[in-house]
Amino acid sequence: MSDNAASRLRLSGLCFLLQILNILLFAVFVRYSPESSSSLCSPQLNCSRRNQDSGFQHPPFRDVHLQVLLGFGLLVAFLGRYGPGSVAISILIVSFTIQWAMLLQGFFYFFLNGKIYVGAQSVVSADFCAAAVLISTGAVLGRVNPVQMLLLALLEVILCTLNEYILLSLMGVSDSGRSLTVHIFGAYFGLMVSRILHLPHTDRRKREDQQDMGHQQDVFAVVGTIYLWTFWPSFTSATTADDSAEPWAVINTYLSLVASTIATVILSPVLYEESTPRMVQIQDATLAGAAVMGMAGEMLVTPFGALIVGFLAGLICPLGFRFFTPVLHSRLKIQDTCGVHNVHGLPGILGALLGVLLTVLATADTYGDRLELVFPLVAQGSRTAADQALWQLCALPLTLLFATLGGCLTG
Repeated sequence: MSDNAASRLRLSGLCFLLQILNILLFAVFVRYSPESSSSLCSPQLNCSRRNQDSGFQHPPFRDVHLQVLLGFGLLVAFLGRYGPGSVAISILIVSFTIQWAMLLQGFFYFFLNGKIYVGAQSVVSADFCAAAVLISTGAVLGRVNPVQMLLLALLEVILCTLNEYILLSLMGVSDSGRSLTVHIFGAYFGLMVSRILHLPHTDRRKREDQQDMGHQQDVFAVVGTIYLWTFWPSFTSATTADDSAEPWAVINTYLSLVASTIATVILSPVLYEESTPRMVQIQDATLAGAAVMGMAGEMLVTPFGALIVGFLAGLICPLGFRFFTPVLHSRLKIQDTCGVHNVHGLPGILGALLGVLLTVLATADTYGDRLELVFPLVAQGSRTAADQALWQLCALPLTLLFATLGGCLTG
């Protein structure tokens, strides 16, 4: 049997085994969430943190799902050699991750009397986990095969779910747009996998692949960027949407997007010999501007504050590609194929630090009834704003620790 045939059969066999495993686990544990969710609102189901289906609307689910498939999926399509194939593998990864994440997250959040009760919110939570996995695969694209990507997803979902449970449920951290649990975790998990997989003789091929840019890749970037602009505000606000509250997360994210794009247009001609930035650079700036609003999006950033933070994220992204990526490659031996460190990692850290600052300033006078939505423990009097800010700050190194150790083990 040839190597190509054996490789195809390995992928087919692994997919078959994983799918049978998921089917069996779903048959034993998973049931529909009852429409009268109040009857199941117990501490085991953690209804206070997870919006139940009675308050869930279809558009946020649709927007988040499209965002994961197209916004993140097309991000990995810019390499000429791997473009269409990488999109197909992204869909495979999403298909497996959603099932696996629904099971694992169900045991933490929706488990009662030996069963997992799933609904639309379960799928949204699984989509968030799939986004983290896709970010990680962007760091190793072109140097791992589909079988290895599936194994990466299998292990990362476990660690991603555990990290999310510790941060959001046990520590009470506010991270609605997932700066910590998606952007930072996915980026540094993938970077550590890339570091372990470093092979010196692949450096030259990597550079050639990254230079292989053409019309087809620009088309992928155009479509991906449009979807990012259209649906990312829903991604940021999907877990905090409340009909009685103004959509701060939506407004802040849109303002951050426009400012980050302008910043990239300003900086690109200075860093590169081009009069206007390429569409891939605009796509990266859009991602950075959205990632920075992950934690702080639902907080009182103020409109001008959102513009300032988005502008900073738009500067960080091209500066990172120009100066920091070569250092990662030459000094730390980390090959970051899609630049997830500049697009997700650094903006995510900036967003987390911004969230800590805004938490310190949170008061009942400035937030009003919204304080219960954003910082329920502060509103209930269980914590002061300073205590909550300390927990928010501790969540950053903890996420980095989970991501780096998990990435090393997976690699």
